[in-house]
Amino acid sequence: MKHILKKALGFGAILVTTFWLTACTEESKPQVNTDPVAFHAGDECHVCGMLITEWPGAKGQSINKQNGDTHKFCSTVDMFSWWLQPENKTLQAQIYVHDMAKTNWNTPEDEHLMDARKAWFVVGSDLQGAMGPSIASYSDKSAAEKLAHDRGGRVLSFEQIDLAVLMEIAQAGHEHAAEHGDKMQMMHDQEDAGPEHESMEHGGDAIEHDEHAPK
Repeated sequence: MKHILKKALGFGAILVTTFWLTACTEESKPQVNTDPVAFHAGDECHVCGMLITEWPGAKGQSINKQNGDTHKFCSTVDMFSWWLQPENKTLQAQIYVHDMAKTNWNTPEDEHLMDARKAWFVVGSDLQGAMGPSIASYSDKSAAEKLAHDRGGRVLSFEQIDLAVLMEIAQAGHEHAAEHGDKMQMMHDQEDAGPEHESMEHGGDAIEHDEHAPK
């Protein structure tokens, strides 16, 4: 009987010690706040280094659930390009994007940041963000579908955004840059031509008039 009682007391002591160690570990573990944070003037994109608030369109941010490390992104495109790297997909992170159904495209407000994993994304619209083509984010799928109907593109979930989608956006960005460059060159050429170009046009009209004048 004494032997059984001794074993029971020993087992109880082990349980108490285990509970005490667990409680101490939990108490010493810091509480990490994973709520979204504000974007401030001077904040630089974690991927490209550009000033975040100087660009239009939905932005993104990631907060590590274990240590609170925060990364901010000037666009959802850069956010996904970071997130889709193999070493980052294993992180325990809370990810946020702007809900563009509730805020202005040119100056999105921090109070409308939402869980990116629950968002719907429009890829391929004519909306431009930082450095070109964007991925517009919405909490409401119907709002995303309306944008796609009105401005082009297609609606995808968080899980459907992959490296192939980013390659598609990058290609569209190259085409947009080339088109923009051609337009700027044309405008530059016209400015260089100036009055000389105008006088040549008037001269052409005069020649044509002379050809049809009575002899």
